[in-house]
Amino acid sequence: MSSFSLSIVSFQNSRGTKRKWVPEEDVALVACMVDLYNVGTYNTDTRFKTSYVNELERMLEKVLPHAMLKAKPNLESLIRTLKRDWAIVYDMLNGKDNSGFGWDKHKQMVVVEDVSYKASYQFRHHSFPYYDQLTSIYVKDRATRKDAQTAANIVEEIDVEDIATTRRKQLP
Repeated sequence: MSSFSLSIVSFQNSRGTKRKWVPEEDVALVACMVDLYNVGTYNTDTRFKTSYVNELERMLEKVLPHAMLKAKPNLESLIRTLKRDWAIVYDMLNGKDNSGFGWDKHKQMVVVEDVSYKASYQFRHHSFPYYDQLTSIYVKDRATRKDAQTAANIVEEIDVEDIATTRRKQLP
């Protein structure tokens, strides 16, 4: 019997039963996500199609047959957490205010001079070994600050274009 059958650890809290993931399951999930992304069948412009989680469930069943991971809620929950953590690290390293942040490739962790960025605290002494793999998947989904616009900027730009168009129509 595989050691993964023992990985089904759960605990009760006020919101229900939570599943505790083991590192082998994390590694398998990220590897399957990268494989699925590289194949491209479930990709759209900048993200996965909605049905990709079901395919991940099938892929993980082959890799970890005794883990009993389900698309909902197990996979969706961990993927959401991984993406959130990746976004925090990505923004620290590539964001507008990234001075004082670095990435230790050997330890796979953020190097921070001072814990001035609240979200960085959780990554200061803990590795995030999936950063590179998740970057290959999610980097296109992340707007760069160079071209990003707020909703107010977009509305203002539309208003300026409407005024210019109206003035051109009024000219003889």
